[in-house]
Amino acid sequence: MSVFQVPNDANVAKGISLTLIAILVFGVQDVAVKMLVTDYPFTQVVMIRFWGVGLFILAWLWREGTLRTALKSKAPFLQLTRATLLVVDIWCFSAALSLMPLADLQAIFMLFPIVTTLLAIPLLGEQVGFVRWAAIVAGFIGTMIVIRPGFQEINLGVIFQLGAVFSFAGYTILTRMVSSKDRTSTSLAYMALVGIVLSTAVGFRSFEIMTTNAMLLMGLIIITANIAHTLFTMALREAPASILQPFNFLMLPVAIVFSFIAFGDLIDGISLIGATITVGAGLTVWWRERQKKIRTGGSIRGEIR
Repeated sequence: MSVFQVPNDANVAKGISLTLIAILVFGVQDVAVKMLVTDYPFTQVVMIRFWGVGLFILAWLWREGTLRTALKSKAPFLQLTRATLLVVDIWCFSAALSLMPLADLQAIFMLFPIVTTLLAIPLLGEQVGFVRWAAIVAGFIGTMIVIRPGFQEINLGVIFQLGAVFSFAGYTILTRMVSSKDRTSTSLAYMALVGIVLSTAVGFRSFEIMTTNAMLLMGLIIITANIAHTLFTMALREAPASILQPFNFLMLPVAIVFSFIAFGDLIDGISLIGATITVGAGLTVWWRERQKKIRTGGSIRGEIR
């Protein structure tokens, strides 16, 4: 069986367990990235990460015998744009990591399902009812509580992180659009190729020789990224994305704990209140979308970095 197929006999408990492990692994990756981007250009870190992850994906597709067919797309422009948005998202997130605590970044990133719903109105023609509009408003209020414009200086890290939110939301929308046109293997192939080419074109301009410790951290980033993506893929083999998606919000408490352990940073009470409101709004959006998909017989796709 291909690793990209979802079987009928879903094992929900196993899928949830794999998702939770993947979230913990991603937390380790974020800590390692933050350590590196304080000393090296974030574009260089993203470039080497894409070398490791992109080549792994291409080798995976080649091993399964799907690489040649994966390169044939019915919507190449959408695939190129989607992959570019993912690179921009990771650039922005990595840049923000060099400027802000990890927990605060994840608190702001919890806004992305709200922004995705907002963008789906003009781009996908989705109808949004009162409950989801209320959730959208609540999500923005929660994020404003975290950022607190007018009460504290809006640093460049917040701007980068908002860029990550909007670019990842755009990536999510385009993923839904291409899913009805191309195979998952095609989306993965474009993501890997565009990621390698684009990140390299930018990253080489500011390349710096790394120390041995930095190279070990870079290796950890590549390994954890590949493990986490593999675990998420395995999870989707066991359980529907509509069930697994809300567990992604656990990235926030994981970031809070890891940020404190690794850097001694602790999210303040006001930001935690705002983040809780945003997470609640995101879960409301997910619940309403799931109810809608159940009525129409559709499905919800989970997205990962």
